[in-house]
Amino acid sequence: MNHQEHNEQAALFKWAAMQSIAYPELNQMHAIPNAIRCSPRQGKWLKDEGKKSGVWDIFLPAPRGPYSGMYVEMKYGKNKLSAEQEKFREALKKWYRFALCYSWIEAKIAIIDYLEDNHF
Repeated sequence: MNHQEHNEQAALFKWAAMQSIAYPELNQMHAIPNAIRCSPRQGKWLKDEGKKSGVWDIFLPAPRGPYSGMYVEMKYGKNKLSAEQEKFREALKKWYRFALCYSWIEAKIAIIDYLEDNHF
């Protein structure tokens, strides 16, 4: 994850912390640190524990309509989803909402839309 992508994701979590009264579900939103650089030994350790390629950056475990929760992937600039991320979304899209976002504001809008959407 590059610095700007990190800054956008950090800003999203700061916003979420301030919105927890309006949207208590945001208290359970969490990051999935798949982009962490580590040694081969640490990589094997994490893989043995279940780390998987392609899992998106953020998960909001708040069921809405036909969805069991929402995944958000933060990107910056011209970055696109990896093949593994595309496969992950394809495999789970009937159970989870997905949002590919290029700023914390875009992610905030997608999350609010998901939480408030009454027309599933």
